[in-house]
Amino acid sequence: MQISSVRDTLKELRELGIENIADVHYQLPPEELTAQTVTLGQGCLADTGALVVNTGEFTGRSPKDKFIVKDAITEKTVNWNDFNLPITAACFDKLYGRITRYFAGKPVWVRDCQACADPEYRINIRVITETPWSNLFAYNMFLRPHEEELEQAESGWTVIQAPGCLADPALDGTRQQNFAAVSFTRKMIIIGGSAYTGEIKKGIFTILNYLLPQEHNVLSMHCSANQGKAGDTAIFFGLSGTGKTTLSADPQRKLIGDDEHGWTRSGVFNFEGGCYAKTIDLSEEKEPQIFHAIREGALLENTPFFPGTNKINYADKSITENTRVSYPLHYIDNALEPSVGALPKNIFFLTCDAYGVLPPVSRLTPGQAMYQFISGYTAKVAGTEAGVTEPKSTFSACFGAPFMPLHPARYAQMLGERMRRHAVNVWLINTGWTGGAYGTGNRIKLNYTRAMITAALNGQLDQVAYKDHEVFGVAIPESVPGVPSEILDPRNTWADGAAYDAQARDLAGQFVKNFEKYAAQADPEMLAAAPKVK
Repeated sequence: MQISSVRDTLKELRELGIENIADVHYQLPPEELTAQTVTLGQGCLADTGALVVNTGEFTGRSPKDKFIVKDAITEKTVNWNDFNLPITAACFDKLYGRITRYFAGKPVWVRDCQACADPEYRINIRVITETPWSNLFAYNMFLRPHEEELEQAESGWTVIQAPGCLADPALDGTRQQNFAAVSFTRKMIIIGGSAYTGEIKKGIFTILNYLLPQEHNVLSMHCSANQGKAGDTAIFFGLSGTGKTTLSADPQRKLIGDDEHGWTRSGVFNFEGGCYAKTIDLSEEKEPQIFHAIREGALLENTPFFPGTNKINYADKSITENTRVSYPLHYIDNALEPSVGALPKNIFFLTCDAYGVLPPVSRLTPGQAMYQFISGYTAKVAGTEAGVTEPKSTFSACFGAPFMPLHPARYAQMLGERMRRHAVNVWLINTGWTGGAYGTGNRIKLNYTRAMITAALNGQLDQVAYKDHEVFGVAIPESVPGVPSEILDPRNTWADGAAYDAQARDLAGQFVKNFEKYAAQADPEMLAAAPKVK
């Protein structure tokens, strides 16, 4: 890259078509980015010293407005569907021209960073943003190379983010004014019309999910990971709200990362250099490590204050339920550095089952593990989305379908091969409801979930007796240290066993219907792992 001065950076921006800018702010430290945000009136400080911003209209990703250029590289490799949406190279060029022209007369923030903690797979990233706080997000979330590394770095991917740049759907081929578009040929991601910083993070995740499996035979995973004192690695898969970040932040284990990882022939590595945690209902008691990471340098999004104060009200959902904080990985005091772990011994599939059907902990066969992985199930509860008045199932292949450009079977086959080769234990953990569905039953206590995971990690569930669930076939342990045995079989927690049976059959039917689209690529063992619908 040869980027050691503002003059060099200006030259390289001009080569990208970004010209006549008012000023360039290159590689600023967090304290300067925070101060600039406050001075510009784009954010304010919480009593902890963390920067608080409002992302405006978009408080989450917009998957229907994310595009991949369909060209000679991607045409036959991308799994084109409702979230891998094609766009022509000509349309990308129009958007690119629009976003580069947009910066004329404006200040620009530029950061050079990296992804992939394992040096063998590392990529260089240049992030160009319209605001200082989006640049702070990039500082927090990606790897932070030393200056001498930047001097020797080769060109990599470029991310350009301009929330104020709006597309013209009639001219640009977009659905609406906001867009996120990826070109593998140009090695570029452009984001316009949305200030939600998660688009930057997931854009890089998407390209890694495309490149690593094909070019390096590395399984890319939407998961968190940690490591025990004996060097044993655990992986946690789960959709948003299932506890992936919370349960991997274990003070007794080193945190490898909270969201994105690769599984190589020798171990697991983090893609990122930071964490992007949900903060809704955050408390020091339940999640002390995340709570204490919210300090100077952390970036909070859409978190309201208590009236008349700068104290954060983590229970306030008035802006969005998807309140977030980003912070560097080293803000977690037991983070593993570098964030590269050994081969995993345990895999946990996390689901928040708002129907109260699935056991709080169960052991899976390889076939069941592959079935659950491709299903990627969780259930949203009433009140989290407009119009949702009862539990609503969500199936997201590989626990991250919107970020997976290849066919889900590709990732599933890679996971299955690694599970068998390394004899990995696979567990299904329900962090949702027991004793009935949402509105009737109760949320499974976090301390019980932690006890179940600890027992699995310590090998305490290797010798206990198990019984199979009548519908889903998963093996339910009959005892777990520190957990009341009566809650382990979910049917026993319902006042009406017949009502439980009906609910279980209904959920099983949803699984079977969802899996129909993958059945042609599934092997007999996987098909045999489907729940039994009577």
